[in-house]
Amino acid sequence: FTMSCLWLCLWLFTSCTTIPARAQLPGTWELLVPNAGIASMHTAVTRFNTVVLLDRTDIGPTRKLLPPNHHCRYDRHDAVLKRDCYAHSVLFDPQTKQIRPLKIQTDTWCSSGQFLPDGSLLQTGGDLDGFKKIRKFDPCDLNGLCDWVELDDVALVYGRWYATNQVLQDGTVIIVGGRGANNVEYYPPRENGAVSFQFLADVEDNQMDNLYPYVHLLPNGQLFIFANNRAVLYDHQTDKVVRDYPTLNGGPRNYPSAGSSAMLALEGDFSTAVIVVCGGAQYGAFIDKAIDTPAHGSCGRIVATAPDPVWEMEDMPFGRVMGDMVMLPTGEVLIINGAQAGTQGFEMGSNPCLYPVLYRPDQPLGLRFMTLNPGTVPRMYHSTANLLHDGRVLLAGSNPHYFYKFEAEFPTELRIEAFSPEYLSPDRANLRPEIVDIPEVLRYGGVFNVYVTVALQIVGIVEVNLGNAPFATHSFSQGQRLVKLTVTPSVPDVNGRYRIVCTAPSNAAVAPPGYYMAFAVNQGVPSVARWIHLLPSL
Repeated sequence: FTMSCLWLCLWLFTSCTTIPARAQLPGTWELLVPNAGIASMHTAVTRFNTVVLLDRTDIGPTRKLLPPNHHCRYDRHDAVLKRDCYAHSVLFDPQTKQIRPLKIQTDTWCSSGQFLPDGSLLQTGGDLDGFKKIRKFDPCDLNGLCDWVELDDVALVYGRWYATNQVLQDGTVIIVGGRGANNVEYYPPRENGAVSFQFLADVEDNQMDNLYPYVHLLPNGQLFIFANNRAVLYDHQTDKVVRDYPTLNGGPRNYPSAGSSAMLALEGDFSTAVIVVCGGAQYGAFIDKAIDTPAHGSCGRIVATAPDPVWEMEDMPFGRVMGDMVMLPTGEVLIINGAQAGTQGFEMGSNPCLYPVLYRPDQPLGLRFMTLNPGTVPRMYHSTANLLHDGRVLLAGSNPHYFYKFEAEFPTELRIEAFSPEYLSPDRANLRPEIVDIPEVLRYGGVFNVYVTVALQIVGIVEVNLGNAPFATHSFSQGQRLVKLTVTPSVPDVNGRYRIVCTAPSNAAVAPPGYYMAFAVNQGVPSVARWIHLLPSL
């Protein structure tokens, strides 16, 4: 047994124990459709379990024609296609795999959106003829005739390109920032129109880094707004900044240097809100077009409601820019998509990050990240990730080119995939609950029963968690939120069912009015969700 053999054995042992084989990593991938017809820049899941995919106009032909009975649009801004008979938005059903083209009238490039309390999707801004536009999409199932509607009776006060929307506790929507728009406005419009927001001007640098700000509605009713490397607490009722948070170290975190951000699940008495900001590009990568500059791997975590909040720092397994953070029904966060080098912008990223990462908030510092099974499709600039009602995560888009370009190292991506976290693995199927009865309408503070069935006998608490449907674009899911309800231990009922007594969220700052996916979660395994409508008390 020679010394060289000893070193070989040690090397093999180290390699095998520190870098698990692909088959050993949790999670599975599936291709849903090979060609959606468009590359989705913006994605949202509706209460009908359909998915709205939305690109931009002015990019020449997509790969999906409008139906013959639709009128083509005439677009003076499109350099290659003045008479445009192509769809730039589609409605997708992940169950049947069917796709129906939708018609968008004005340019939605780098726009923003949010679901309203009635379940309709508000969509705002864009570029050129879409700069001040407000649109709505009232969802339907795939057999319906719903389509985009451009509102003619109202418009944005300021043009909004790269802005962020957040629904508020009264059901109105705040629209924050945008390129050259250091202000906020509201839908429906308030009497004072757009209000100056000096913070956005203060954090802007010579490569911007203040676009698509991260906006989170805290359970105290105020807004945590993060841009570049700083954050403030904003009172949207008085339109005043009421607190400055410490600077987050590690460089810029917003467009064009964007990592991503999420507010962790609200639970208990709902008095505490924790914000996480992860990844981003190094300062200067955008200006210098430095596509090989390594991305940040650091994450900052802050208790936004604490009297003296500080950032707690930790590192992801990979540096990542253009990643997406998806709140799972369990309260864990899936970090997926993106690149390990470069920055946002056309053809400015490299080294795609194919490995998803699971962030486990309840684990000790240093043990919160778990590397998952890698995908094979690079999803970088202009890609999206959205939670589906069955617990899978839908992946769409990635177009790092100005037009559609399929002959490239990172081509325009028309495939739609789904990633199944480990909780959907076959060996956990006996733990997966099924919701057999739940009220369709909930009122704030109301007590109600949820009935579930499970193959194996229930041991421990079954959670009932409400997750909304955010508007995902440019590495941030606008309005994303998960609320863990107060529940009693499950009690056996008739016909093999279990009864769980739940209390709805106490007020609209905890969970704004609207539609939510209600998940029952048993030992970390979520049910298929049932949609509920959360409304003010009578």
